[in-house]
Amino acid sequence: MRFLIPIVLAVAVIALAFNLAKPLPGTNFDESFLPKASSVKYVAAGHDASVAGLFWIKGLTELGESYLTGKEYAYLGHVANLCTELDSLFYTPYYFISGVTPIDAPDTSDLVVLRRAVRVYPEKWRIAVSLALRLANGPYPDKQAAADVMRPYFDSKDTTMPEHIRMMYRSFELDLEQTETAVEMILNDVMQPRFKKFRKSFCNKTFRALGYGGYGSVSGPDSTVYKDIEKTIDAFADGKIPPRYAYAHLLSLKKVEPAKTEEPAAAEEPAAETGTDKAADSTSAAPAPAEN
Repeated sequence: MRFLIPIVLAVAVIALAFNLAKPLPGTNFDESFLPKASSVKYVAAGHDASVAGLFWIKGLTELGESYLTGKEYAYLGHVANLCTELDSLFYTPYYFISGVTPIDAPDTSDLVVLRRAVRVYPEKWRIAVSLALRLANGPYPDKQAAADVMRPYFDSKDTTMPEHIRMMYRSFELDLEQTETAVEMILNDVMQPRFKKFRKSFCNKTFRALGYGGYGSVSGPDSTVYKDIEKTIDAFADGKIPPRYAYAHLLSLKKVEPAKTEEPAAAEEPAAETGTDKAADSTSAAPAPAEN
């Protein structure tokens, strides 16, 4: 009898957690809801990490079954959010969500998970890159937010981080500006000693800012323009040409979109001859009567 009251209380807490659960219609879970983390904590009784692992395993199982059955499973972000709310140090959901979520996915449930990952594991720059790309190219593009995510990594001491990742924040900032402002920002960066080793990336950024998509190449269709940009930036960085000339010359290389040619109007078809017109033609073609 002495254990009856605790058992009844535990059942009551579980029932309350179920009633307060956030519904997820159409999920492949056996249950018809995904509980809130605040409710699960009461049931977990201090074993938050273990419960988070169980939810994550269940989510991966449902994801795997969706691949086998062809049914769409769109709730992995919500499962990862629940798991990392229960155990913020649970790294696997962070890593998995950052790797499997498409950059342009319309569902933004992964963003809260990735933001939490950057706060908890700021040294994991690969997850930060995934978050920045999602913010910049997702359904609600925010280049400034993407730049804010990547800016702290410029001075990172991680030797495994590529140089273009360190400068990624600047790319997002340049995309926010008009061509003239972007070129001016690039030239200002070229003159700063701390950016000296990023000269190659400045050529690529200028190439893109001038309207040539992607990265420059010495063998691509716009290789002549890229070589000119590279030569100009090198001369400017070495102090061989003044800033005003470099700025004006780079702007002169801006890509000009070809004007759209209007399609020629279709030739008008001759109007159909009416019966009156045909009669008039036959009358005019008839020989005149002979004079007596």
